[in-house]
Amino acid sequence: MLNQVVLIGRLTRDPELRYTPGNGVAVCNFSLAVERPFTNRQGEREADFINIVTWRKQAEQCANHLGKGRLVAVNGRLQMRSYETQDGQTRRVAEVVGESVRFLDWPKNSNKNSGSNYSESGFGNQGSSDNSGSDQFGFGGEEYQVDDDDVPF
Repeated sequence: MLNQVVLIGRLTRDPELRYTPGNGVAVCNFSLAVERPFTNRQGEREADFINIVTWRKQAEQCANHLGKGRLVAVNGRLQMRSYETQDGQTRRVAEVVGESVRFLDWPKNSNKNSGSNYSESGFGNQGSSDNSGSDQFGFGGEEYQVDDDDVPF
């Protein structure tokens, strides 16, 4: 069986970090806007808004380093769950459990050339042990700037 999802998109809101009662496991929720690969009848691109959940160290890294508008790649699995509303109705939701989150852009308030290593400050491929210092995002060593016009919301 295979259940694998790969998404690239921008956060629609700041991540929400909380801890489970009892054992205190970190869990982080955020939503990604992912553009569709085609245009609608008006020639505009539409986006899907997909809920992401991360756990433990990955959750803390996302909560500490991500914010609304940041570009990320998420590798994970699709999960269906249900819950009961206050009026007794059962709701089913689909979400992606992010097993690996890559930060694909620089925070607006950071400077790549400030002397700190991007991967050492918690950014980059959270599932990789490659600390070669090379540009692992395919930007060819150039700083990638996010323009507000790039954000689909």
